[in-house]
Amino acid sequence: MDDADPLEQALHLARALVLADLAARDVADAAVVSLVEDSVTHRRWWVEQWPQGIEYITGLVAQDVQDALLERHGRWPLCPVCDQGDPHALEVEPELGPDPQWVCHKAGVVVAKVGGLA
Repeated sequence: MDDADPLEQALHLARALVLADLAARDVADAAVVSLVEDSVTHRRWWVEQWPQGIEYITGLVAQDVQDALLERHGRWPLCPVCDQGDPHALEVEPELGPDPQWVCHKAGVVVAKVGGLA
């Protein structure tokens, strides 16, 4: 496929941003990278069915990986803001929209853009 293809560009960007967040939190082992690849494959099909959804790819890949990790590893990414009470995961906002961010709903704050976890 052509690197100038907007779908491929969106998928590569989503993959890179989610992998950056996984690496920032030391969770990017081979099995987890496979989860990212599975999501990218699924979302490629999804956008082929609904081309207008291309701007939502990054947030959807982040949510897919987060859901898959919950089943295998537990909550991810853990909130770095709240240091009291039970550990909880950040959530992707908007759930279906452009420019996704990691948000702590408990504290009501944006922690980072997807791809910007430190």
